[in-house]
Amino acid sequence: MGKLSSIEWTDHTFNPWWGCTKVSPGCIHCYAETWSSRYGHDIWGPKKERRIFGEKHWQEPLKWNREAFQNQQRMRVFCASMADVFEDNKGIETERQRLWRLIEETPMLDWLLLTKRPENIARFFPWKEDYPKNVWMMTSVENQEQAQKRVPVLASAPALIRGLSVEPLLDAVDLTPWLHQIQWVIVGGESGRDARPMRIEWVRRLRDQCHKAGVPFFFKQWGEWHPEINDAIPEINKISMKRIGKRVSGRVLDGREWNELPLVNNNTQ
Repeated sequence: MGKLSSIEWTDHTFNPWWGCTKVSPGCIHCYAETWSSRYGHDIWGPKKERRIFGEKHWQEPLKWNREAFQNQQRMRVFCASMADVFEDNKGIETERQRLWRLIEETPMLDWLLLTKRPENIARFFPWKEDYPKNVWMMTSVENQEQAQKRVPVLASAPALIRGLSVEPLLDAVDLTPWLHQIQWVIVGGESGRDARPMRIEWVRRLRDQCHKAGVPFFFKQWGEWHPEINDAIPEINKISMKRIGKRVSGRVLDGREWNELPLVNNNTQ
């Protein structure tokens, strides 16, 4: 959990629990699993117990909500960076129900629910029609196969804002068929020891698709790899990827940072 999160597209992060099970190629080098293992938590996989938190942890978003009211400024909360809110796991059902109550209690916080399991939204999301307007429903997409599986499901989810986290981007992706139902696209490369490179043409294509459809585009990071001009390769494919590390590679694409956000009502609810 973090107030003033280092994640570029959110203000805070909140995890109702830690732990998950890998479901697709984007999960192979899961940073959350690496992070939890570093702290000695064996919580990954379908049969492992999740890490549960106490009362003090759950009070933090209530403080953020009060501060947001005082400042008359809505804040975005990424939930959950170390788990999946829509995981089918009976062991976290109590925490999930508590999360729904917390969302209702914090109307000045926009809750960004990012999942790799959008097929479970209809089953576990308690609101069907009169849903809270401070929920942004989001799914992860790493390649075309996952886009075709997940995005159509997300497009029908009950939410004011529907967003895509295309990270780690592992191949070229065409989002054109669904962008008329999507309000935000985030793109980023992979970080970590075994990070896979993301090619610049993949990012440019997604940016151009978003702009053509009028969808805000947010470029989060290059990750471990960064594009560079390479005179040793053919002109048609002259840009190669060089591993220089996440801190050095930054998040500049074609001479600028892309920080576009959905337009939402910034007044109190």
